[in-house]
Amino acid sequence: MSRFFIALLPPQHIQEYANEIKQYFADHYASRGAQKSPPHITLQPPFEWSDAKVPQLEASLREFAHGRQSIPITLNGFAAFPPRVIYIDVVKSQPLLTLQADLMAYAESNLEIVDQVSQTRPFAPHMTVAFRDLTKPNFRLAWPEFVHRSLNFDFMAENLTLLLHDGQRWNIKSEFAFCPNR
Repeated sequence: MSRFFIALLPPQHIQEYANEIKQYFADHYASRGAQKSPPHITLQPPFEWSDAKVPQLEASLREFAHGRQSIPITLNGFAAFPPRVIYIDVVKSQPLLTLQADLMAYAESNLEIVDQVSQTRPFAPHMTVAFRDLTKPNFRLAWPEFVHRSLNFDFMAENLTLLLHDGQRWNIKSEFAFCPNR
């Protein structure tokens, strides 16, 4: 069994910007947890999956993605899940909310992947830059520095990304393009 999750990844220049912020948190606030994955917006939280059935998982995600079109994503400023997590805020657009809800329903009905926590709280799209290893005192120091910092990026999410945990960090396993002319 391996651990996977499904996400949207921003274009390379936005990933580089987010990684610089993650490095800043590592250097100034001893928070390195966010560096264990590429910058992303989680759509399907981590789940266990049989290594022997990865081709089935990938084929199913390819089929799901093919039935979708690219969606616009807006990143706007910073927000937090006090007292530990700071993130780049993702605007809750209807296309993003629909994609996430459809993916969760599809994963449940076609792959029997169910995330109990996600079923009890609303989807809060975000791109983490300081993770749960940020101490409460460091959160109190860092948050005033980021709460009013401006950041604005717009991009088109062109595909779903399946990430695989290697025991240390999350790596891109495969990507599934949205069908551009649906």
